[in-house]
Amino acid sequence: MSVSYTLDINCDLGESYGAYQTMMNSDEAMMPLITSANIACGFHAGDPSVMRLTVERAIVHQVAIGAHPGLPDLQGFGRRNMEITPREAYDMVVYQIGALDAFVRASGGRLHHVKPHGALYNMAATNSKLAEAIAEAVYRVQPELYLYGLAGSELIRAAQRIGVRGVNEVFADRTYTSDGRLTPRSHEGALIERSEEALAQVIRMVKDGVVVSTDGTLVPITADTVCIHGDGTHALTFAQEIRRMLEAEGVALTAYEAR
Repeated sequence: MSVSYTLDINCDLGESYGAYQTMMNSDEAMMPLITSANIACGFHAGDPSVMRLTVERAIVHQVAIGAHPGLPDLQGFGRRNMEITPREAYDMVVYQIGALDAFVRASGGRLHHVKPHGALYNMAATNSKLAEAIAEAVYRVQPELYLYGLAGSELIRAAQRIGVRGVNEVFADRTYTSDGRLTPRSHEGALIERSEEALAQVIRMVKDGVVVSTDGTLVPITADTVCIHGDGTHALTFAQEIRRMLEAEGVALTAYEAR
C-alpha cells in the first residue's frame, strides 16, 4: 500500500516597512507558491499598510494567514537576543496577534496560526518559560489557532502543556546540530547554499522523518510544515524548485490542518 504525504509550505512575508518596500514585489510573486504566510506585525518589520496589503494578497491567493510576532527591534530585524521576561513575551505576542487579526477580520479572512520570528523563535525553542508565555498568549487570544515552532522544541512541548495545537516546523535552507536545533546563523555552514542539497534535505525529513546533522548524525524529526525564506537573493527560484520537486514526489501541499 502506498504511503501518502502532506506538507504545508510557509514563508515569512510582509517584512517591508515605511519607505523600505523592496520586498513587496517578491512577496506577491511568492504567494502562489506557498500554502501559509507568516505576516510581520510591526515589531521586527512591517507596518499597518504593509500588513493590510499582505493580508489582502493572502486572501486572494487562498493562503492561510499567520501572525509573525517578533522582538521590538526594527534595526536588527528581530534577530538579536533581548533579555525579556515571560510576562513581556506574553504581552508582545498578544499585542501583535491582535494587530494582525484586526486586519484579517477587516478583510473578511480568518487567522490560522502564529509563528514567532527570529530571536524570539529561537529563544522559545530552548527556554521553557518563554515558550509557555508564548503558548499562553496564543491560547488566551484564540485557542483554536495553530502555533508553529521548531520541530521537537520547547515551544512545541509548551503548546501541548497549555492546550494549543503545536505544528512542527522544519527548514529547507538551514542545517541542524545533533540535538535537533538549527545551527546558529553566526556559525559557518548554518545556511545550505546549494538548492540540490536543500531539496534532498526536505524530502528526507518529509518521507524518512530524519535530518542529517552537521556532524553526520541522523536526527529524528517531524515535518508538519517547511519554512522557505522569502528574503534571499534566489528565494523565488528556490520556492519554485521546492514546490515542483514536492509535487513530483507525490507530496500533497496544503495549509496545515490537524490530522
